[in-house]
Amino acid sequence: MNLFDILKLENELAELEKQTLNQDFWSDSKNSSKVLQNIKIIKNKKDSYTKLITEISNLTEMNELLQIEEDETLAKDLIQNTASLEKEIENLEISTLLSDKYDINNAIITIHPGAGGTESQDWAEMLYRMYSRWANDNGYNLKELDYLDGDEAGLKSVTFLISGDYAYGYMKSEKGVHRLVRISPFDAGGRRHTSFASVEILPEITEDIEIDINPDDLRIDTYRASGAGGQHINKTSSAVRITHIPTNTVVACQTERSQIQNRETAMKMLKSKLLNLKEQEHKEKIEDLKGEQKDIAWGSQIRSYVFCPYTLVKDHRTNYEVGNVQSVMDGDLNEFMKSYLKSLQVK
Repeated sequence: MNLFDILKLENELAELEKQTLNQDFWSDSKNSSKVLQNIKIIKNKKDSYTKLITEISNLTEMNELLQIEEDETLAKDLIQNTASLEKEIENLEISTLLSDKYDINNAIITIHPGAGGTESQDWAEMLYRMYSRWANDNGYNLKELDYLDGDEAGLKSVTFLISGDYAYGYMKSEKGVHRLVRISPFDAGGRRHTSFASVEILPEITEDIEIDINPDDLRIDTYRASGAGGQHINKTSSAVRITHIPTNTVVACQTERSQIQNRETAMKMLKSKLLNLKEQEHKEKIEDLKGEQKDIAWGSQIRSYVFCPYTLVKDHRTNYEVGNVQSVMDGDLNEFMKSYLKSLQVK
């Protein structure tokens, strides 16, 4: 299968640009925004492809010159540029795999610790830091939406938004249960502990996607955010919690400046959750969703992080593994994400 069909991209681009010439194109702001976004995506892919072709041609010429006359400096440049080109080709290959419906969207991430109190709450905080580092290192913006401090350390829950092109496409690989094995810093006996945390990944729903929610099905509560202080506390009751009663789906937002903004953000989060639930249950309408299966069930872990007696991070879906745990905890997740996306293509 040809994952990068340049002719197909050019045809898609021509069709989209043709739509922008319609007289009523700008009257529908939702549709026009979506079309312009798709044009931008395709142009970026074409530009990347053109750049690679040019670089390959340059490397070929360099190689031909070396065949004629040895040049140590040119040879070093050829090796260095070839290694760089390999990475660019791989990145372009991965971008072609990000073709699902919501891959281009921003990502809403929620982390919950499993059973185990302080141990799991601290592990949840470590994962939050890991994703924050990944977002920063890869040019994405992270915005905290809701945060609940742990009892002694860590956190009881956190919801945050990672925004930027294909944030959801990459982050969807992180959905599932993450397992930690380490010598506990909270155990005076220095024993080894196993902790779990659940990571939920949802695409942020854009305005062009219509979701009908009956207002009568919602319970909206306002409250004053609690926490140890700093960025996790509000002085007024501006935090908002919305419950979709039929499914018992709950979302909360406390980090915007006003109650109105928190409510708008919480509604976006709710729409993302209900759309995901709707698609999982293959229902035609939100009203058809039921709330019977809302108990937390951890299931099997997707990835294990072992700090002791050896160091290893292993993804159980792809079998990709690395021994440098600290690097992964500092946000080095791209190879795990790439392996997951490639495995989806194989399926």
